[in-house]
Amino acid sequence: MRILLVEDDAVLRDVMVRSLADAGHRVDVSTNVEDADHLWRVQPFDAVLLDLNLPATASPTSGLASGLTALRQARARGDRTPVLVLTARGRTEERIAGLDAGADDYLGKPFDLAEVEARLRALVRRAKGTEDIVLLGQLKLDRKARRFSTASGPLDLPAREFEVLWELMSPPGRTVSKRALSDKLSSFDESLGDNALEAFISRLRKKLQGTGASIRTLRGIGYLLEAEV
Repeated sequence: MRILLVEDDAVLRDVMVRSLADAGHRVDVSTNVEDADHLWRVQPFDAVLLDLNLPATASPTSGLASGLTALRQARARGDRTPVLVLTARGRTEERIAGLDAGADDYLGKPFDLAEVEARLRALVRRAKGTEDIVLLGQLKLDRKARRFSTASGPLDLPAREFEVLWELMSPPGRTVSKRALSDKLSSFDESLGDNALEAFISRLRKKLQGTGASIRTLRGIGYLLEAEV
C-alpha cells in the first residue's frame, strides 16, 4: 500500500515509518497541516494515517487549522481515501469529531503497531471490496501474508513487479490506468515512465504463463488482469 502518514511527533513518526516500510508499504510523511493537504491533493494514496493535533505552517492564508480541517476538506472534494485517525487516549470528543468529519476508524495513543497495520488492511479491503484471499485461475494472492502463489508454489517477484500485480489483482477484472500504476510505483523525486511500466508488465506476462491469468492491454486506457478463456 501507499500510505500518507501525518504525524508531527518525530519519535513516533520514525518508528511508524520503519514499521510500515518493513511490512512492505510505501510511506509518504507530512508533519503539518498544509503539507498534508497538499500531498493528499496531488498524490493518490491507499490510506491516510492522520493525527488531528497538528501545527499549521506560517502562512496566515491557508485556512487550515488542524488535521480535522484537512480531513473535512478532503471529504468535501469527494476524496474517499480510507482514513485512520490517531488520537490521544481518552479524548472521546476528539474521536467523535474525527468520525463525524469522515474518518473511517480511530486508534488511541499509545497503540500497537501490529494493530495499526491490521486496521489499515481492513480499511483498504473494505474500500476496494476485496478479501484476504483473491483467486484468479491458478493465481492466488494472500493479502495478510503479502504473498502470490500458483499451483506450482510461491511466485517470487521483485518489489515493483509485486506492486503492479497487487494493484491489478485488487480486485482482478477492473481496468487500472497507466497513471494509477505509475503513481503507485513512483516517489516524488523519481517518476516512472511508460517504457519502464511496460517492461514490468511484459515480465509479469511471462511469469503468469500457465496460471490461467493474463494481463490485457486496453490501448490508451490501461491494463486489466483477467482469467484466460
